[in-house]
Amino acid sequence: MKKIKFALIGCGRIAQRHAEHIKNNGELVAVCDVVEEKASQLANKYQCKAYYDIDLMLSEEKHVDVVAICSPNGLHAEHAIKALNAKFHVLCEKPMAINVSDCGEMIKAAERNNKRLFAIKQNRFNPPVAAIKDVIENGHLGKIYSVQLSCFWNRNFDYYHNSWKGTLALDGGTLYTQFSHFIDLLYWLIGDIKRAHAFTGNYAHKGVIEFEDTGAVIVEFYNGAIGTINYTVNSYGKNMEGSLTIFAEKGTVKIGGQYLNELEYQNIEGYKIGDLPEGNKPNNYGNYQGSMSNHDKVYENLIDVLVNGQAISTSSFEGLKTVEIIDKIYHSVANA
Repeated sequence: MKKIKFALIGCGRIAQRHAEHIKNNGELVAVCDVVEEKASQLANKYQCKAYYDIDLMLSEEKHVDVVAICSPNGLHAEHAIKALNAKFHVLCEKPMAINVSDCGEMIKAAERNNKRLFAIKQNRFNPPVAAIKDVIENGHLGKIYSVQLSCFWNRNFDYYHNSWKGTLALDGGTLYTQFSHFIDLLYWLIGDIKRAHAFTGNYAHKGVIEFEDTGAVIVEFYNGAIGTINYTVNSYGKNMEGSLTIFAEKGTVKIGGQYLNELEYQNIEGYKIGDLPEGNKPNNYGNYQGSMSNHDKVYENLIDVLVNGQAISTSSFEGLKTVEIIDKIYHSVANA
């Protein structure tokens, strides 16, 4: 089987995980970061070439197949479009971008250059999430009435200190950086959102971040279901919960734990979800943990798509839909 060659843009925390999975599934040829020390350290670890200028890397590394975008949120669109225009496939970290227009331009660049644009939605691979998706697809729940999404995490001052995180231009907002994977699951499991009405506030991070640290949202889906989203990064001292509860015609189910990694409740007419395999551990970033570490499955799918012609697990269109839903939520606050 052909070994896929990768380059990586952005050498921060999440890039370390990407590099690890690239090594397991292909070959890391080059890395790039404007902070020379970060690029050099990652390049030395994986014995590849370090670049400090994106345009130079894209012009020199023509034998690369895929460019992984791990730069700050607000730079995803610029970096992805440059890589696509240079005739590379692109794998983009979440969120795909921090506005709908940029997502559209990324998709157009992929189509124009006949290249694949992969969006990362790793929480779809959590065993209980995959099980609930199967239950819904097979009609075991019947008509879905309502859904409650809870995202209760902790992000303290140290997390935002001397970082692009917390800035409106490069971060975009709490829903983009912390909870976009949770929003994606609403779309993937329940459907597209027609309307949203939100209240937000910054209670514990004044002078630290340029947007909200807490939000309460009511949403209406196109299929008629209604839902609530309650989120905060003010859970005292540590992450508390990431949960999704579905109330439907033929059953009620709840996925919980800190990272949507546990099936906490099920009561389904004539059906029972059996023992689930243990999921991967959450991403560990020292003083805090992030979502479940399912990047291995993302890379396995990418290889399957490019080498074996299999179906893509998360398309760029689905990446766009997540951003579109978050955009609706934030616009409801701005227009209130």
